[in-house]
Amino acid sequence: ETFEMLIRVAENYTSTLFCNAYRNMAAEATVRVQEFFTDVGLFLFGTDISTEEFVNRFFDTLFPVVYNHVINPGLTDISLEYAECLRVARRDIRPFGNIPKKAIRQMGRSLLPSRIFLQALNLGIEVINTTDHLRFSKNCSRALLRMQYCPHCQGLTLSKPCMGYCLNTIRGCLAAVAEIDLHWRGYIQSLEELSSAMSGAYDIEHVLLNFHSLVNDALVQARVNRPELSEQVNKICGPPVRKPKESPGCSFDQNKDNQGLKMFSRDRGETLASRRKEFISHLRLYRAFYGGLADQLCGNELAAADGLPCWNGEDVVRSYTHRVVGSGIKAQSANPEVKVKGTDPVISQIIDKLKHVIQV
Repeated sequence: ETFEMLIRVAENYTSTLFCNAYRNMAAEATVRVQEFFTDVGLFLFGTDISTEEFVNRFFDTLFPVVYNHVINPGLTDISLEYAECLRVARRDIRPFGNIPKKAIRQMGRSLLPSRIFLQALNLGIEVINTTDHLRFSKNCSRALLRMQYCPHCQGLTLSKPCMGYCLNTIRGCLAAVAEIDLHWRGYIQSLEELSSAMSGAYDIEHVLLNFHSLVNDALVQARVNRPELSEQVNKICGPPVRKPKESPGCSFDQNKDNQGLKMFSRDRGETLASRRKEFISHLRLYRAFYGGLADQLCGNELAAADGLPCWNGEDVVRSYTHRVVGSGIKAQSANPEVKVKGTDPVISQIIDKLKHVIQV
């Protein structure tokens, strides 16, 4: 939602530029601006389009409008055929100098990391939701029943399981989940690295909210070089062919996005980068979540405190005497409390997705 708002506000800034400074061509130009920011959104949310392609398309379609109103203005508009010739010739004529190349570089280097960041966040949500709804084996269900409720049959309603017994039972139940640990840590580290690389001159917020000034530079350049550009156009497309139609004035509603503009006012303390930083610092606390889940559950709520009498699966004892196994599937071959058969296909699929997103 924040990215969608950012795109809308950046579009608003760019359309406002035309309404304020180039009112006579604002109606036509704002259509080009809308198309451009639609492409920005499509790219950001995963559509397979090229940043270079849509930045070039924006400047290609803007050139006939700029020619008609700035370079060679007339009482009537240029014909559609003539506009098409200008659109095709824009890259040879280079009316906007190096600005399109600069825009391509900025868009590519700011949008791609943000697109990957969003994909990674969606995968993080998928990992959490999937592990939240796992089905446990019958072996695990039986072991949990024995640990939690069997002492009740002997009237021992207040006794808690021994720490080692609890760890063996929960580690056995969560063996497949613990396999995620290594990849989850790698995922969070990759997110941290990506987030820090998204700051500075290529920060998406900086690039999108300053796009209007880049467009303004392009228009200024075209206006300054009017005579030379007019000559070049005449060589390639011939003299302008006009049709009896007048361009409407500015129809853009500048108040449409006031809330958004307030949210993205330049001097506000909370930037997208600061929100991202805060989010990453929270996420960092959960790096060891999957590896340490059994320890957390037993330590925080399930098991008896050290030194207190506890339930070992058969009786209330002073301490648990069986070997306590580690986390993960390999360690469970020696688990005295739960038999673990092997990997869970759902978990394997999630691990593959985490490996892929880390690679990306």
